[in-house]
Amino acid sequence: MDTNWSVLIVDDDPGVRQSMRLCLEVDNARVMGVATPAGALEAVERGYFDAVFLDLWLHSESGLTVLPEIIRRQPGIGVVVITAFASFETAVEAMRLGAVDYLPKPFTPEQVRHAARRVAAASVLRRQISELQERLDESEGEATFDTRSPVFAAFQQTALRAAASDSVVLLRGESGTGKNVLARWIRERSKRANRAFVTVHCPMLSSDLMSSTLFGHKKGAFTGAVSDAIGKVEAAEGGTLFLDEVADLTPDAQARLLRFLNDRRYERLGENVERRADVRLIAASNKSLEDEVKFGHFREDLFFRLNVIALTVPPLRERHEDLLPLASHYLRFFERHQGRSHLLFSDRCKEGISSYRWPGNLRELRNAVERAVILSPASVLELQDLGIGLAITDGEHRAARPDGSSNGNSAVLGANFSVEEIEKEHIARVVAHAASFEAAAHILGIDPTTLQRKRKRYGLA
Repeated sequence: MDTNWSVLIVDDDPGVRQSMRLCLEVDNARVMGVATPAGALEAVERGYFDAVFLDLWLHSESGLTVLPEIIRRQPGIGVVVITAFASFETAVEAMRLGAVDYLPKPFTPEQVRHAARRVAAASVLRRQISELQERLDESEGEATFDTRSPVFAAFQQTALRAAASDSVVLLRGESGTGKNVLARWIRERSKRANRAFVTVHCPMLSSDLMSSTLFGHKKGAFTGAVSDAIGKVEAAEGGTLFLDEVADLTPDAQARLLRFLNDRRYERLGENVERRADVRLIAASNKSLEDEVKFGHFREDLFFRLNVIALTVPPLRERHEDLLPLASHYLRFFERHQGRSHLLFSDRCKEGISSYRWPGNLRELRNAVERAVILSPASVLELQDLGIGLAITDGEHRAARPDGSSNGNSAVLGANFSVEEIEKEHIARVVAHAASFEAAAHILGIDPTTLQRKRKRYGLA
C-alpha cells in the first residue's frame, strides 16, 4: 500500500483497537481508534478515511445504528463490520445498510490487513476510474513530455526533483504553456501518485461560492445550501489539490487557504468544527503574483506560502526544437479522433510552424492542428489550414523600419517586435474574424475571461 491511507477502528475493547492498530501500521496506515458511535461520527466529520472497521456491539449500542450515518457523512467509504457474534442474518443486514465486508472474531493480523487492503484498493480504483473519466471529458489532447529542447529538458529535471518532495509547488508561465497538464505530470511522479487529484479552476467559480467549493459548507450556511457538502480540500484527502489560476481567488478564499497551508486545518462554511486534511498543493498562475500583491489583489503572506518551489514553464517559442514534433503529435492524435488517416504537413506548412512564434503556446498549436484536421478536405495540410497563413505572409512581405515599426498597420512576425505586440495583433485578428467572442476564445485556446482581460490590457476592448 502507499503511505497515505487511513483507517478508523470503532471498537469498545481497547485491546482490540491496539492490536488492530499495530498490525495495520505495519502496512503504513494512519490509524485512529474510537470506542463509541458518537466518537465514530465525530471522527468522520473531522477527517477522511479509506476504511472503517466497525464492531457490531459497542457496550449497549449496536454498530448497525451508526453504520448508515457514517456512510452518509463520507459517501463511498468502505466499512468492514466486525463482531464476535457472527451470523448470516447480521451479515446480510450489515451489507444491506452499506457495509462492504464482514470479519468475524477472533481474526488474525493478516485477515485484518487483507480486509483493509481490499477496501482501500477498491477506493483507489473508484477514484482512478473517476479521474480517468474526468481526463477524457476534459480532452487534454494527449499532451506529450518528449522533448528535443535543452531548455525544456532542463526544466523537466527541476520539475522532477520538485515532484519527489511534498512541498507546495507554484507553476508560473504564460497562458497555454500546459501548466494543468504539468501539474498531473508532477503528481504522477510523486509519492501521492495513486491518490486523488482534484482540480479547482478558480476563474470559473463565482466569488460567492469559491470558499464553499474549496472547503465545503453546512446546510443553511447560505441561500441555496440545501444540504451539507464537502469541499475540494476534503475530496483531495491524501492526494493532490491543483488550484488553476490561483490569483483569481477571492479575499475570503485566500484567507482560508492561508490558514490551511499554515496548519492543515479548515472549517466548512457555516460550522465551527475544525477539520484536518493531508493534501499536497500545486497552484498555477499566468499572472505576475508579485504585481497582484503590489496592487492589493493578492495577499503577500499567501504568496510567500505558495512560492516555496516556483517553476516557470518555458513558452513554446523557447522550445523551437519541439515545434514540429509537437505538431506531428497533435496531428496523429486528431487524425485518430476524427477518423482520418495519412495526413501530412506540406513543406511550406512545416516552415510556417517553425517560424511562427505561437503566442498562445501549446494550446494555440493544438487548436490550430485540430482546426486543420477538421476543416481541410485535403490529405496534405497547408499553412492556411492552420489559420496562421496570413500572419506568416505578412512577415514575408512587409519590411520592418529601423525603429522596429512596420510599413503597415500590423505587427510583423520575425521582425523587431515584442511578444506583446504580436499577441495583440493576433488577438485582434482572431476576434475580428471569429463567429462569436466565445469562438474567438476557443480558437486562441483560452477561456473568455482571459480573452477579455487581454483585450483590456491591449486596449482592444
